Amino acid sequence: MVTDQQVRLLMTLLRDGNSFGLSAAKAGMDSSTARKYRNLNKLPSELKGHIRTYKTRQNPFDGLWDFIHGLLKVNPGLHSRTILKYLILEYNGKEIEALSGETVAFDIGWDQLRTLQRGIKNWKATEGPSKEVYFSQVYHPGDRSQSDFTHMDAFGITIGGHPFNHMIYHFVLPYSNWQAGSICFSESFESLSDGLQDALHKLGGVPKSHQTDQLSAAVHHLANPEEFTDRYTGLLKHYGLEGRKIQVGKPNENGDVEQSNYRFKEALDQSLMMRGSRDFISRADYAAFVNQVFAELNSGCTARLREELNVLRRLPDKKYDARKVFTVRVGQGSTVTVNRNTYSVDSRLIGEKVKVIQYAEYLQIFYGQRLICDLPRLIGRGKHQINYRHIIDSLVRKPGAFEDFKYKADMFPTSRFRIAYDLLLQQHSAIKAAKQYLKILYLAAKENESEVDYVLGLLIDRDMVIEVSLIEKLVVSNTKHCACKSVEIDEVDLDSYDYLLN
Repeated sequence: MVTDQQVRLLMTLLRDGNSFGLSAAKAGMDSSTARKYRNLNKLPSELKGHIRTYKTRQNPFDGLWDFIHGLLKVNPGLHSRTILKYLILEYNGKEIEALSGETVAFDIGWDQLRTLQRGIKNWKATEGPSKEVYFSQVYHPGDRSQSDFTHMDAFGITIGGHPFNHMIYHFVLPYSNWQAGSICFSESFESLSDGLQDALHKLGGVPKSHQTDQLSAAVHHLANPEEFTDRYTGLLKHYGLEGRKIQVGKPNENGDVEQSNYRFKEALDQSLMMRGSRDFISRADYAAFVNQVFAELNSGCTARLREELNVLRRLPDKKYDARKVFTVRVGQGSTVTVNRNTYSVDSRLIGEKVKVIQYAEYLQIFYGQRLICDLPRLIGRGKHQINYRHIIDSLVRKPGAFEDFKYKADMFPTSRFRIAYDLLLQQHSAIKAAKQYLKILYLAAKENESEVDYVLGLLIDRDMVIEVSLIEKLVVSNTKHCACKSVEIDEVDLDSYDYLLN
């Protein structure tokens, strides 16, 4: 296809006195085409008014377009391949009436797929269902904020060599694109509250409104007449924020934070590649790295952020207390149930009421005014966290309960304890093996778990019999691990390098 640029070049070469053949060759045209445009003295774009309106061949789907369009009206998501497969199976070899009124044999194959696709595309563009329109929004300084949670497991982050599965709470100001984020582990209200409040205090002010998607931590189910949960309403009221939410299944309505999620993840991935490792010394080390990525992303929005800061409202004097407080009674199994998850406590508390304060990542358990213990918070529902130290006294007295104990899997602090129990089962009956193992576990609780674990490793590695008295003797005699030898590095003599340089 000849372009306007080629014809202009041809005319310029001819005006400069070049021969016709050379000019046509330099312009990339054969002589007949070049002669045509020279004689017409018009550009190709000026000739496009002459559009061909007639068909050069019979469309193989003539006579079936009404049927095809009917299928698409009922099921707009049908693919062209699916329709063509049906037509081949249903109509090949049969006679149909073409648009011209003739009766013709329908005979097509997969080589006609492109023709069908073009016909369907043309129908959708002219007569098909209307498409969803996305309306560009005009934002004003200090008017809106959006937030969302995004999963980070795909990045393969490790802390000290151990997988660190987590999420990022992401906060964005749509006008300036200023953003902040914090590490969390679930889409709980506590994570939402901590993330939002941290972002607002980093920002140094409060915008007019805050928008989320259909978070269960913030938004009631459709059947509930109240739009937001009581706790989220309290958080909004504390900061004077107007709460907004997007429609179900319409993530584009939270498009700014969704796009910021993508850009943040891309920037984080690039920074990790440059760093050369995805392993971090500690969570604090990783958090500092994440904050640095956010700082780099925010470096380009200084001017617009200044406009926002000028109109943001002041922060309240103190943060909103997002803790959730429960009063529960300790059950006969020495456990408490908090948010449908089960935690063990000291057996001395059985039958007593305790106060449980729930934070985003941990629980605090109080009896009276005294803090009894801190426990990592379980994420999800129907999970359990049983500490063998809380119940070992009773288990030692009731070894028969061990074999079918509901939380038996939690009674093996390390893999060596599990191996030791399996070896005891090979040596003794189930009840005797349970008695022996529970005595070992009792020793770990009362003496030193790591020392017992080390002794078990010695016995297992040397194929020795697992015997409680021997383990106790080795532990009590304070058998120590082989001390690591100190590494000494001789002083490097650099004189030889100086000699080579000279």
